Amino acid sequence: MRRNLFSTAGAIIAALFTGFIDTARADGDPDRGRKAFLQCLSCHSARPDLHKTGPSLATVAGRKAATVEGFGRYSDALKASGLVWSDEKLDAWMLDPRGLVPGTSMNIPGIKSTSDRRDIIAFLKAVKAEQSAERSPAPSNESGGSMMMGDRPMPDLEALGPERQVASLTYCRGTYHVRTVAGQVQKIWEFNLRFKSDSSDKGPMAGKPVIIPKGMRGDRFFVIFAQPSEISPFIENRC
Repeated sequence: MRRNLFSTAGAIIAALFTGFIDTARADGDPDRGRKAFLQCLSCHSARPDLHKTGPSLATVAGRKAATVEGFGRYSDALKASGLVWSDEKLDAWMLDPRGLVPGTSMNIPGIKSTSDRRDIIAFLKAVKAEQSAERSPAPSNESGGSMMMGDRPMPDLEALGPERQVASLTYCRGTYHVRTVAGQVQKIWEFNLRFKSDSSDKGPMAGKPVIIPKGMRGDRFFVIFAQPSEISPFIENRC
């Protein structure tokens, strides 16, 4: 009898302990989630209004899908899905985006780690709560911590110095000659120079593109313009 009581008590304690662990795992950990979110940073930010290939995820938790203001690259499939980003839908999306929304442009294999997905969800909910607190007149968290600190702010291209500001750009026999305002000339193979535009408030001034080095070998560059319409008129074809 006593043995049965001990066995029953042990089973109850084990069940309670297991339930506690499962609840903790289900809730996720935002600090771990901030680290796990590094998997997402190449395409998304956790800063409001900072959109990349994908939209900012600063307010995604609980939001209707494809409704982040200022982002215009949603797939038609996601816009038509009618999804609301509950914990369950976010988890299913991160596991298999194309399984949840066939036709989505979210081209990743999915995050297979259940704990990573739950931690990322906890992180995104904490980021959204932090945004709500900042908009509130109530005092902010005195700890000084920010759930957004894992993301890098975009550089202010307008503030770059003359060594990055492009004065002229000529093309001759497969080579671009990029002259900066500082007088330096870079001769760049046409395959290694990419042209981009940045119309945000961090972009370059109109008519004043900038050159940014990219790649580990130091032979690849971006020239970034304020608008796409500036690119062709700025390039001179002459040798």
